[in-house]
Amino acid sequence: MINKCPGQDPRNLRAALYKCPNCGAEVEIFSDEMRVKCSECGEYVYGDRIPSCIDWCASARQCLGEERWKELRGDQKSQGQEDVLH
Repeated sequence: MINKCPGQDPRNLRAALYKCPNCGAEVEIFSDEMRVKCSECGEYVYGDRIPSCIDWCASARQCLGEERWKELRGDQKSQGQEDVLH
């Protein structure tokens, strides 16, 4: 049994750049963040969608178990990712 999600290790985070909808400045949003305040104008910048450990965590499969992981990823995605993850 896992007591703490191994995906919570900050070394596993990914970052992406987004443009502020108000001023156009580049804002960095990490994979564990839903929104970040623009340092130029203070407007909130949102990522594409709410992050899920299923999408970015290499340990999600281990934490959730094989069946639940496949269910949440969808059949097509889980089959395409199996070669990458193993």
